[in-house]
Amino acid sequence: QLELVESGGGLVQPGGSLRLSCAAPGSILDGFRVGWFRQNPGKERESISCISPSGRNIIYSDSVKGRFTLSRDNDRNTVTLEMTDLKPEDTATYICVAGWAVSPDHCTLGFDKGRFPYWGQGTQVTVSS
Repeated sequence: QLELVESGGGLVQPGGSLRLSCAAPGSILDGFRVGWFRQNPGKERESISCISPSGRNIIYSDSVKGRFTLSRDNDRNTVTLEMTDLKPEDTATYICVAGWAVSPDHCTLGFDKGRFPYWGQGTQVTVSS
């Protein structure tokens, strides 16, 4: 069983930045593709990014492309989402997910339990002045 723990959420003003981390205490993440999705009550869940086990393949949704950067440190078993130029519409609970990859460069957007069976509890990001 893979446990994922997110951290780094908080309140930030529009235009500000936040860094979210996803860690896997006691486990090894390097065989997994890791993604982030976000959700708000009354809104559909949105998959925003995914990184392959190798870190060479990174995918972003159009809504965050150019503002968010996803990276991983397999030695430290962490995946980091750097968020810049935050907007009020980025307000959501951000959840880290992981799933086995078929190759070192395999990654897809998504959050369905079939492809990403491991979920964190989420961290809240609020963008407001």
